[in-house]
Amino acid sequence: MEKVKKQSQIGGISIISFVVIVTISLAYYQFVYTPAINAKPEVSEEILNPSGITEISIVEGSSLPANPNFFVPKEIRTSLGVSNKVVWTNDDVTAHTVTTDNDYEDPINGRFDSLASIGLIPPKGTFEFTFTQRGEYLYHCEPHPWMTGQVSVEPSFG
Repeated sequence: MEKVKKQSQIGGISIISFVVIVTISLAYYQFVYTPAINAKPEVSEEILNPSGITEISIVEGSSLPANPNFFVPKEIRTSLGVSNKVVWTNDDVTAHTVTTDNDYEDPINGRFDSLASIGLIPPKGTFEFTFTQRGEYLYHCEPHPWMTGQVSVEPSFG
């Protein structure tokens, strides 16, 4: 009888210990791990809201492969905190996209892809994206893959 009682106590302690460990693990995951993994990096106000913008035109006739110009300018250089906000204006009569070539996802502004935020850019519509990291970002139009461009983001030395 004494042996059965002792085994029952050990079993009860084991269950309580298991419940306590699971509760601590879930609390750690919820209140420490998840907020840390989802935290966005801190970026200066100048980078988030640069003093100027860089404009790119999606020119008329861009959907035709024979057209020599698609994105004008095709390659641009911007500076963090000065001109790292880029605005594409669709001056064509066909809807287009601005889609990353390498699945770039900005740590603050998310995926560099008009499809992910606004969908197709309609005629006379715009798409804007603020880059918060230096780098070279190649992009294309999803329905018209011959349309390509590049944004180079450099640090500001001013």
